[in-house]
Amino acid sequence: MIIEVVPAEKTQKSVLRQLMELYNYDFSEYTNEDVDEHGLYGYSYLDHFWTEEARYPFFIKVDSCFAGFVLVGTFCRYTNNKAYSIAEFFVLKKYRKMNIGKTAAKHVFDLFKGEWEVRVLHANKPALPFWHKVINEYTNGSFTLHSMPISDWDGIGYTFNNK
Repeated sequence: MIIEVVPAEKTQKSVLRQLMELYNYDFSEYTNEDVDEHGLYGYSYLDHFWTEEARYPFFIKVDSCFAGFVLVGTFCRYTNNKAYSIAEFFVLKKYRKMNIGKTAAKHVFDLFKGEWEVRVLHANKPALPFWHKVINEYTNGSFTLHSMPISDWDGIGYTFNNK
């Protein structure tokens, strides 16, 4: 099995948009979001990944097939720095529990050296142990866990530096 993390080109935006719909469908279990009048969840920041600096869209591929995506940005809640952050992370159900997500996350961390922040909603119970394990392994336990509530975020955050 060949796992790749490849940049999502602007010409592939429609593919990412479709995968984002699947992600939002899965994620609606934790956010209680509804589809709009067109039957879509949408993602208002999608275009920004090709028009703004410090936003990086990637596909996760397994044996050349789309298996998910990773959106990297610099929007942070726990650090004052312009740290890198996982804006969105998605692996199709077919590819879960096969270390594909872990491999992709570590690859993305390696692409961007410096301060990192990863946030996880409390309600997203499957993601909590996933991110803890990945970040603990990647940093060899050298991370900070932020569990104090903040005004507009109901989750936890991890910060670390991989310079």
